[in-house]
Amino acid sequence: MDTMTQKKYEARAAVMKALAHPTRLYMVEELQKGAQCVCKLQELIGADMSTVSKHLSVLKSAGLVYDKKEGTTVYYFLKMPCVSEFISCVDTVIQRNATEQLEVARCCIKGAQQL
Repeated sequence: MDTMTQKKYEARAAVMKALAHPTRLYMVEELQKGAQCVCKLQELIGADMSTVSKHLSVLKSAGLVYDKKEGTTVYYFLKMPCVSEFISCVDTVIQRNATEQLEVARCCIKGAQQL
């Protein structure tokens, strides 16, 4: 793999790594609904301010969100709404996997009943 290809995949991995935490995924979904102040995100998540700020920092570093200060309040916005398409794709994979596992379980149950 050449250097530019390596950099491309590292950049992709950085974005995916930023999304690879349940709290950050939740934040992204909340920000899809519209801008949120840090205090509201803290309330929704139920974590202390430093934890929420760290998660937001990771999302911001990955280029997924941006912030805007109004007075003493900081609001966060989803910078890349297309991330919702990726999350929808992930949900489709989860549903497909669950369906396939259910089919296997039904087969196993049917086979056990025949014994």
